[in-house]
Amino acid sequence: MADEHSSQPAAQEGAVEQASGPIFSIKRVYVRDMSFEVPAGLAAFSLPGQPHVGQDVGSKVNKVNDTHYEVILNITVTIKMDEDKVAFLAEVQQAGLFEVSGLEESQLQHLLSTMCPQILFPYAREAIDNMATRGGFAPVSLPHMNFEALYAQAMEQAKTETKN
Repeated sequence: MADEHSSQPAAQEGAVEQASGPIFSIKRVYVRDMSFEVPAGLAAFSLPGQPHVGQDVGSKVNKVNDTHYEVILNITVTIKMDEDKVAFLAEVQQAGLFEVSGLEESQLQHLLSTMCPQILFPYAREAIDNMATRGGFAPVSLPHMNFEALYAQAMEQAKTETKN
């Protein structure tokens, strides 16, 4: 029995060491805003031609307090027919509240710009698909996104702009 009691403080010490390291957790995922428009009305269902999918993606970070950040993933999908007539437009702002601490500023910005949008993307993708089908259109299956590559591209662009 003495061995059992002596092993508990060692286990508790390990827990304290883990708690003092970096912390990342998802507190809440929610839809901040969504919109679905069919500018042509009923005529949208008889527009000739093949659909062309336009996709615009962006994200924004709001600092809530020292350890909590709201990340908002904005996705706008525009479906146009051959003649550039808009069949429908769907927009979603998928948001999440994340607790993050114990990271250097560069690590924090990287995490908030890559991992958090990557977590939010499947929710936004489902919302867009759901709006399209509820609107009477075929499902919209957005391709997976590489937020790591988008972040690297944005960092490279920022370096180029700084040099000029």
